[in-house]
Amino acid sequence: MFGDIAETKQCQLRDPMDLFHSGQVVKICAPMVRYSKLAFRTLVRKYNCDLCYTPMIVAADFVRSEKARDSEFTTNKVGDHPLIVQFAAKEAQVLCDAARIICPFADGIDLNCGCPQRWAMSEGYGACLINKPELVRDMVRHVWNQIDNPRFSVSIKIRIHEDLKRTVDLCQKAEATGVSWITVHGRSVEERHQPVHYDAIKIIKQSLSIPVVANGDVKTLKDAENVHHLTGADGIMVARGLLANPAMFAGYEETPLKCIQDWVDIALEHGTPFTCFHHHLMYMMERVTSKQEKKVFNVLSSTSAVLDYLKDHYGV
Repeated sequence: MFGDIAETKQCQLRDPMDLFHSGQVVKICAPMVRYSKLAFRTLVRKYNCDLCYTPMIVAADFVRSEKARDSEFTTNKVGDHPLIVQFAAKEAQVLCDAARIICPFADGIDLNCGCPQRWAMSEGYGACLINKPELVRDMVRHVWNQIDNPRFSVSIKIRIHEDLKRTVDLCQKAEATGVSWITVHGRSVEERHQPVHYDAIKIIKQSLSIPVVANGDVKTLKDAENVHHLTGADGIMVARGLLANPAMFAGYEETPLKCIQDWVDIALEHGTPFTCFHHHLMYMMERVTSKQEKKVFNVLSSTSAVLDYLKDHYGV
């Protein structure tokens, strides 16, 4: 998971709040199951991404199992910062225990209060927490009380209620407890592909003094700029837009060949499993390949076949 524990003193941890005080809109890679792992974070950081999240990790498993820690979390000492580790949790002490374990290796934790998947909500995780503001407040407070590092951030990521007053109340309670910032996905739990309620994010932003990050349907740098102007958000978090174009924050409209070459180099260096390596390329090349090309490329079944295809067709 972390490499030699003796090396952790050399981890170049950074205060994520410095980004929000820079005067620039903070460009953020979202937590994405299977995808926002070390290799992909390394790639997007090359293309102007300021802050990266790990995929969501179930805190109870992380605390209980060394195997889970090794499989769910990898980082490095220098380039993978600032880094936020996102946890799914429903008990304050479990979240504290996870935060204490991760503290020497990451720059902050984020409590997932936004995942709408049925399995997560049935377990008491994710978006069901937006209906439990006292529990969220309790979890944030416990982490602050037990982590002796003022530069370590504690944030939350939420969805909105149908009644926005409830969301504002949740956010204000979290702010009063000392949460570092709040990321708002501008849809309710029931909404999937409906338009994002940027007006709701604007109202939440206006009701708080801490930074607010806007999330939802940002596919280009221009989209990010527009959402910032619409909402006043201090940061913009992107998921699918970065999967499709990891160079998005550098202003590219579609994935440049240089970025594809960088992904190949980084993935091979990190020993990225073939399925993950291939899936990322399928996302990146979605907009630049024909239907016929996709039929061939998407069924390739080995790293060598993918490398041969890229060399023959794109000179990569």
